[in-house]
Amino acid sequence: MIGRIIILDEIDGRAAAAMIVDGVLEDFVIDPDGDMALPGAIYRAVADRPVKGQGGLFVKLPEGSGFLRQTAGIAPGQRLLVQVSGPAEDGKAVPVTLRLLFKSRFSIVTPDAPGINVSRRIKDDDLRQELTDLAVERMAGAPETLGLIVRSAAANADGEDVADDITSMRDLAIAVLADVDGGPELLIEGAGAHETAWREWSEPEPDETFEGGFADHSVPELLADLLQPRVDLVGGGHMMVEVTRALIAVDVNTGPDTTPAAGLKANIAAARALPRQLRLRGLGGQIVVDFAPMPKRDRAVLDQVLRAAFKSESEANLAGWTTLGLYELTRKRDRIPLRSLLPQGFGQ
Repeated sequence: MIGRIIILDEIDGRAAAAMIVDGVLEDFVIDPDGDMALPGAIYRAVADRPVKGQGGLFVKLPEGSGFLRQTAGIAPGQRLLVQVSGPAEDGKAVPVTLRLLFKSRFSIVTPDAPGINVSRRIKDDDLRQELTDLAVERMAGAPETLGLIVRSAAANADGEDVADDITSMRDLAIAVLADVDGGPELLIEGAGAHETAWREWSEPEPDETFEGGFADHSVPELLADLLQPRVDLVGGGHMMVEVTRALIAVDVNTGPDTTPAAGLKANIAAARALPRQLRLRGLGGQIVVDFAPMPKRDRAVLDQVLRAAFKSESEANLAGWTTLGLYELTRKRDRIPLRSLLPQGFGQ
């Protein structure tokens, strides 16, 4: 199907959402099984013992522990407001941060980061000024430590809807920041799959939104492809994405093409496909890419393609080439691996 569609459905009784653009699965989210803390959840926590060798400390949560890297000025027993910054790895504490964000569809309230900012994706100067004036009006009377980001989705929204969204997030932030007394407690739940789709995929506006319909749009088949290491590339090449305990290994192959430019063509196709594959598969951490053989002079071209491909990805660091000709990068672990979220035997 041509166009941008969003499908809200369920898998194994859990909410899930898919975004498909021109027949290609661009994003997918599903609620985890059980009581796992979702990224974005905000807790009142109690500081526990520091971990000197890891440069952080554990904090007590209502169920289990969190790990906080910011430790300056924190004493054991101190009450803290923390936000889950990513998924917990098996057997490890939930990663949390003191940097809270109150995020909604049109606005983000930023404690301890004052100022009014409008998304750089909004280019029209008059509209930027209009949204700035609206934000200043709605943030009037809020503590000076609260900042606000007006998101790009506000560009095509009704002004009253944007204003109400800002007011709601402002009031929520003020209430939560004042709730520091007591033991460990969940104050705000993290966004589930359907809320994430509503909040993060609204810009640009989808051509259609369906409630139910994964089977009608071949979503199970598209997900099953993501559980396989092989990724077919434009031009006939392919890459293998394989997970080890230490890192993610990516091997790029040219396929049947034997022309002198085959290596560069396959590598460019792999570089453009890699961010989407990592995002959909929920993979992050250290990534090592063994690109197909090509002349060293072509590395500059591939570097530009990689920078452009990862530009919109969250917290990706392109470290560069090793002496063995491998390419290293890191990507924030911001999702649970897809394989561990889908039911056992899915797609078989």
